[in-house]
Amino acid sequence: METIYVVVTRRLKAIDVCHRSPLRAVLASWILEEHLNILGKLGCVICCCGSVVLIIHAPKAEAVTSRLELEERLSDPVFVTYALLVVLLLITLIGRIAPAHGTSNIMVYVAICSLLGSFTVPSSKGLGLVAPDVFGEGPASGRALALFLGLLGTLAISILIQFFFINKALECFSSNVFEAIYYVTFTSTVILSSALLFREWTALTVTDGLAVLCGLTTVCVGVVLLRISQEALITWRMEEAREKTD
Repeated sequence: METIYVVVTRRLKAIDVCHRSPLRAVLASWILEEHLNILGKLGCVICCCGSVVLIIHAPKAEAVTSRLELEERLSDPVFVTYALLVVLLLITLIGRIAPAHGTSNIMVYVAICSLLGSFTVPSSKGLGLVAPDVFGEGPASGRALALFLGLLGTLAISILIQFFFINKALECFSSNVFEAIYYVTFTSTVILSSALLFREWTALTVTDGLAVLCGLTTVCVGVVLLRISQEALITWRMEEAREKTD
């Protein structure tokens, strides 16, 4: 019974990961009794600091209030190129890299789930804009219905694939480390895709741009520490023991 509870808890934690802070990874080490050393906890704190900087200085979205504006943004060459690159990366990761290295490298599953976030969040925003045209009082146009179904299908497929690889990741790796790294990379890809789709980068100042770069650097350092903490055995007690020995 206890094993079932732990498995269910891990699944629910992973599904809700994009709405929580990497600090939950520290709590998971207590609740699920998973090991998270000092290096991992410091990595969580650094990831939180970098994420806060990104959120504060991230460019603000331009107001998109109609389906026609959304269609124009979706057909923008920059966003189309980005979407094609993401699809190619996903095909490569899922088809070749994941079967060979997925169980030994946590970043493979993290990259797949995070890149899918490039479609889930913009699709959710797009559905909110298209829904009034589809379910309004007047008859829905064919283009509006096609766009709605396309966004809905993209959202559903992305979420299902994410759930599949989240479950595979939790079977192979510690949930506290996976959750923290996934939170950071998911947030970064969502910010990037939203900035390209809604042209948020046009309103980005030099100061905010430098702050975003610093935030991304901080986040990367935190992710590296979390990745290293899986293999490193560093605790305060070990340091105290060394001092006493010396």
